[in-house]
Amino acid sequence: MQQSTFWNTLPTVTKNIIFINVLVFIATLVNENVMVGNFAMFFPTSLYFRWWQPVTHMFMHGGVWHIFFNMYTLLIFGSVVERVLGSRRFLTFYFACGLGAAALHLAVTWFRLTHGGSLALLGVPMLGASGAIYGVLIAYAMFYPESVLTLIFPPISLKAKWFVLIFAGIELVTGIFGTLDGVAHFAHLGGMIVGWILITVWKRSRRIF
Repeated sequence: MQQSTFWNTLPTVTKNIIFINVLVFIATLVNENVMVGNFAMFFPTSLYFRWWQPVTHMFMHGGVWHIFFNMYTLLIFGSVVERVLGSRRFLTFYFACGLGAAALHLAVTWFRLTHGGSLALLGVPMLGASGAIYGVLIAYAMFYPESVLTLIFPPISLKAKWFVLIFAGIELVTGIFGTLDGVAHFAHLGGMIVGWILITVWKRSRRIF
């Protein structure tokens, strides 16, 4: 009889997404220029843009802490959401949120470029699983709004529904005012918006369970 381990008990999609992200991160450590230049997402008019980047950027990360916090969040919340939705629907949900994140980020970049923004934006890539994971977070909050979550730092405990609303507000404000440069705030919001829409539609059509 095969002994079960924590890794083996994880839902299939969550486990494989984490595994692929780690492999891609190792490849990025080996050759960052090639990986970022080809697989992070650039604006479509950039010389660096490739048609596959709206998907591949979800598996790219810019540093150890970036991938650690994203994969830790996916491990905790993605496994719960996948068990609710089922693996096939969770896979659809995850990629839809990631694509929604890319779409809103590109829309905001286009707006800035057409309203006096610097052309240097064409050379700034977006990378990371955060947009898709923000969608996972809002799904969790919609399924378990009264569950109490505690941050590691600062050690604050709040119900899931309030945490998600606070995160959304922070992303909106920092995105509008340009604080915390280097973070794709509107990509996070894009993932949350698509996640909210999908879960709302599936709940109303009773297609969740």
